[in-house]
Amino acid sequence: MAEEILETQEKELIKKTVKISRVSKVVKGGKRMSFTAICVVGDGEGHVGVAKCKGSDVRIALDKAFKKAEQNMVKINVHGTTIPHTVIGRQCRSFVLMKPARPGTGIIASQPVRAVLEACGINDVLTKCIGSRNIMNVCFATFKGLLQLKRPDEKLTGKKEKVSKEEKGE
Repeated sequence: MAEEILETQEKELIKKTVKISRVSKVVKGGKRMSFTAICVVGDGEGHVGVAKCKGSDVRIALDKAFKKAEQNMVKINVHGTTIPHTVIGRQCRSFVLMKPARPGTGIIASQPVRAVLEACGINDVLTKCIGSRNIMNVCFATFKGLLQLKRPDEKLTGKKEKVSKEEKGE
C-alpha cells in the first residue's frame, strides 16, 4: 500500500520566479495595468521548462507562467553535475556561453542563467552573457543552449548514425 502511494505522488518540482514586472497599456479611458512573470520549473534531474505569461494580477501571472513552464518541460542531456560540452545559446541579440566545470566549482552565472541551471539540476558550470542582458532573452537563450546539448557518446561520433530505409522496413 505504501509503495503505491509513493509511485502515484508527483516528484517535487523546483519552481523559480525570475522576474515580475508591471506593464501598462494606454487605452481611451486611461491606463490598463497588468503584470508579466518569467518563471522556471525543473525537477533537478535534467528536466526544465521556461515560460513568460501575463495576468491582471501578480498571482494570476505567476500561476499561468508556472503552468505553462511545466507543460514546456524537456529532457536535457547532463553529464553528472555539469554539462557534457561547451555550448552557446542564442535568443535575439542575447548569447549565453556555457562551459563544463570540475566538480565543486559551482554555478558561475548571472541570476536568470542560475535559475534555469539550478532548476535543471546542473551544479558545476561556467557561463558568460554576451550581447544584450535583457532578462527574458537571457533566460530563453540559456534554455535554447541546454536543448543543443548532446550525450557524450553522440559528441564523439559527431552525428547520430543514420538508419537506412531497409533497416526501417520501408
